Amino acid sequence: MTAPKRTPLFEEHLAAHGKMVDFAGWEMPIHYGSQLKEHELVRADAGMFDVSHMTVVDITGADAKTWLQKLIANDVAKLGFEGKALYSGMLNAQGGVVDDLIVYLTSYGYRMVINAGTTEKDLAWMENQRAGFDVTLKVRRDLAMLAVQGPNALAKFCDVKPEAAEIVKSLKIFQGAFCGEWFIARTGYTGEDGLELMLPAGEIAALFRALIAGGVAPCGLGARDTLRLEAGMNLYGHDMDETVLPLEAGMGWTIAWEPETRDFNGRKALEAAKASGLKMKQVGLVLEGRGVLRDGLRVVVPGVGEGVITSGSFSPTLKHSVAIARVPVGTAATAEVDLRGTLTPVRVVKMPFVRNGKKVFE
Repeated sequence: MTAPKRTPLFEEHLAAHGKMVDFAGWEMPIHYGSQLKEHELVRADAGMFDVSHMTVVDITGADAKTWLQKLIANDVAKLGFEGKALYSGMLNAQGGVVDDLIVYLTSYGYRMVINAGTTEKDLAWMENQRAGFDVTLKVRRDLAMLAVQGPNALAKFCDVKPEAAEIVKSLKIFQGAFCGEWFIARTGYTGEDGLELMLPAGEIAALFRALIAGGVAPCGLGARDTLRLEAGMNLYGHDMDETVLPLEAGMGWTIAWEPETRDFNGRKALEAAKASGLKMKQVGLVLEGRGVLRDGLRVVVPGVGEGVITSGSFSPTLKHSVAIARVPVGTAATAEVDLRGTLTPVRVVKMPFVRNGKKVFE
């Protein structure tokens, strides 16, 4: 059994009293003493997450645009200026999700960020898809990544790195820009405003320490998970995978059907599924009474059929349990969840549950 990998911030996590766990083959902090406190700090102030286990790939070559238009379901032709970001699924021929990712347009081509747990699979898939295209993939193992998130994240980052302040202030949401060797993107996975920073691995420890001194709390994977769940954001391997169509996982908005001539991977399978009628859809579930909705629990919709919770937890912001579920398309406003053998009523709502620190569902 191979030992877990470590990010350039491993020693910093230990110094900050991070509780380390194995996550997707990496030793990562689950929390620094209180997952709940870290969650609340991101909602109210600013927190930061080591996301250096994720993989940055730079894509160049004469066919880079054409290749990406085949590789992913969203269309990079939408990227109208340098730094613009696009979220998409990378699909297989059956329409299942190989991974979900972000692509940025850059001066030299494109920059893609893929998930840690799927990196080897993704890179093998991308290499396989490269045949016949003038495309070069450069895996940027020399870069580390830090996400600074929360309503005060931008201001506190600018205080620590004033030379980047003008760039940060110029960014709209889902845009990025280079500041020297640093790439600063106004993106995130928490439902709050914030930044995702890609920078030389040797520089991230000093930034981490400076941000702590500047009032940005280090946060672990536990808070990251409850934050993204409240924001209604998918987690690969839970809410979708290679066996799940993006149309069944709340990702329909990430599929660019126009122009009809763009034959992206999985298009024919998705069109066939739409034509024959989708059987499942993604919804939010709310349990306002006692109990906790957990991944894998059975969802029963009387007279309609059954589904499953794909992500679930107690919501620190709402003070009750919420979940993402895949349920029959005929599901309406209510359902039941099998909690230890008892069918317990839940509300079916449109996600997200929380955005910018506030409840958003009815």
